[in-house]
Amino acid sequence: MRILHVLGKLDRGGVETWLLQVLSHIDRQKYQMDFLVHTTDPGAYDQEVRALGAQIIPCLCPSSPLRYALNFQRILRHHGPYDVVHSHVHHYSGYVLMLAAMAGVPVRIAHSHNDTTNIDLRGSVARSAYLKITKTLVNKSSTLGIAASKMAGDSLFPSGWESSPKWQVVHYGVDFAPFDTSVDRTEVRRQLGIPSGSIVVGHVGRFDPQKNHEFLVDIASRFIRLQPRAHFLLVGDGVLRPKIEKQISDSTFRKHFHLAGLRDDVPRLLCAAMDVFLFPSKYEGLPVALLEAQAAGLPCLVSDSVTTEGDAIAELTQRESLEHDADQWANSLLALAQCRRLSPAAARSRLPHWSIEASADRLLAFYDGMATQCPTSAKLGQFETGS
Repeated sequence: MRILHVLGKLDRGGVETWLLQVLSHIDRQKYQMDFLVHTTDPGAYDQEVRALGAQIIPCLCPSSPLRYALNFQRILRHHGPYDVVHSHVHHYSGYVLMLAAMAGVPVRIAHSHNDTTNIDLRGSVARSAYLKITKTLVNKSSTLGIAASKMAGDSLFPSGWESSPKWQVVHYGVDFAPFDTSVDRTEVRRQLGIPSGSIVVGHVGRFDPQKNHEFLVDIASRFIRLQPRAHFLLVGDGVLRPKIEKQISDSTFRKHFHLAGLRDDVPRLLCAAMDVFLFPSKYEGLPVALLEAQAAGLPCLVSDSVTTEGDAIAELTQRESLEHDADQWANSLLALAQCRRLSPAAARSRLPHWSIEASADRLLAFYDGMATQCPTSAKLGQFETGS
């Protein structure tokens, strides 16, 4: 079976990490996965993906529908035929899957990874028209819709979607193997410049408005007043990083912050460097970083805007409202930091449903099931009516 995944770029992010891990855990003789991306810039995962036998195919000009359509159809002719086009670009998936239907791809999957409902409601008139059109196309041109969580499904799929087998929730999985590696806690912290005896609050996420770093720094400043031994380790990169760096440098607590950038050893940092995990996101689909933090056994303080479907180990997760101020968050964080963490081994024993093997099996079951239900080719321009 040949599957073409469509996404923006293979950088380090939750969705991309999950897809790479799925690729690593499937029978690649039976399932051939390729990746269509919307850039020619190299992605952090490009080398690993190619080493696993997958192609990375640039398809440019997504902002120009006609040029994108020509590029997309050329790619399908040159690199296809594909049995499945699996699109991960949220609303734009409607257009992608319409083009796939016109090309006769039999299985067309729209995958919703994020809950953008609140942002969509605040959009301009033009944006609202775009969303209405693309949601209609998602409904009509997909043969299957997959959501990372119920909230992610509500954001992209039609009203009442949960009552139809066409729309399904498939949770991500975590590769537990890196969490089994023995690490020297003292050495890891020394390498990061974190003083011995510190209480380390960690965060993993790209520097983007969604992740709410400005509020995180406000929480940190107040928490350090409550706990002077506190240090904050921020893992990730993104367009807002310079702004956050300035916010930190302007504070009196700048020596308590450690920005680690993009890392390929996140499980190592979660297990050895951090004592508690802070996640004040404005919205999410199902955050892989939160699942990984729980796999490391970390107590987690999470915004109430994030789906509770990510609370894999309930006693490790505590919710706080984004309507509360930074002082309230700091007090909640102080109480949580005094809780005992689980060992990674103990945490993993609680998470069989969340393994990457279980997640990959669920995804492949949908591929196999859809392949048996769909004809080997689709009529030009004929879409599913949806539900």
